[in-house]
Amino acid sequence: MKMQAIVCTKYGPPDVLQLKEVEKPTPKDNEVLVKVCATTVAAVDCEMRRFNKFPLWMWLPGRIIVGITGPRRKILGHELSGEIEAVGKDVTLFRKGDQIFAATGNSYGAHAEYKCLPEDGALARKPANMTYEKAAAVPVGGGTALHFLRKAKIQSGQEVLINGASGSIGTFAVQLAKYFGAEVTGVCSTANLELVKSLGAEKVIDYTREDFTKTGLTYDIIFDAVGKSSFSRCKNSLKPEGIYLATIPSLGLMLQMSWTKFGRKKAMFTAAGFAPSNEKRENLDFLKELIEAGEIKPVIDRRYPLKQIVEAHKYVETGHKKGNVVITLDQFSTI
Repeated sequence: MKMQAIVCTKYGPPDVLQLKEVEKPTPKDNEVLVKVCATTVAAVDCEMRRFNKFPLWMWLPGRIIVGITGPRRKILGHELSGEIEAVGKDVTLFRKGDQIFAATGNSYGAHAEYKCLPEDGALARKPANMTYEKAAAVPVGGGTALHFLRKAKIQSGQEVLINGASGSIGTFAVQLAKYFGAEVTGVCSTANLELVKSLGAEKVIDYTREDFTKTGLTYDIIFDAVGKSSFSRCKNSLKPEGIYLATIPSLGLMLQMSWTKFGRKKAMFTAAGFAPSNEKRENLDFLKELIEAGEIKPVIDRRYPLKQIVEAHKYVETGHKKGNVVITLDQFSTI
């Protein structure tokens, strides 16, 4: 049987993406087959598609791992929500008809009508009070923000700065830090100041008018959710036992992580994508509980149907999206 999917034929601009008919996957004994109702286009999807902004030291090993002339995984997409259509014979945690949300990890493949996932992977039942569209925007942004803040051992009463507070990871990081009892400062552009305030930030800094590293204020945690700063630049803005978190590793950060082992201030890159599956699943269950309790919510900027994914990529590449850009696949996306 066939299904529709967005196929990335080679590295390049958004126009390399093509809507094609491909083979519909069949679940293995330990897998579930998900009918995808909604997914997202994130900055990482654009980076995988073009592969032209990776650091020089990562270029060759990255191409070997990901693909020489084009992505080895031709169908991109890192998160989804949908309904389980079939289960393998060894599956015990889920059954046909379950509504789920999930992160696909290194298998990608969410930009398609169907996706197979291992039952012990990063998937959980969809929050009962949330549409498929909104649920699809939770696993990567919410899961990454939660993973990083937990690795930093965030505590109530700490002062936390989120750089890139209006993005997918940043909007969740603001809400989660607030939930954990921290005093949150968000850094974003002028257009997004009110959004970040509405998510719970006590203070907001407009990076177009003020450099947060030159205010003289210090923080227990500085979380760079967009890869626009560095440990060396932020070091003086950290308290004596402060931690600098970065979602994007640079060679300098890797070296600084080694050097700071001997100091009080710490630089930390913690790869959420390589977290154990059970940890990622537990994080989704935790996020589900917070969503159903009304503690956190995803921010949706724009929605596009699957056939307009090229336009979605072009918009995400402007660097001005607020929260998430969602892709819908059928009439069930609003349930």
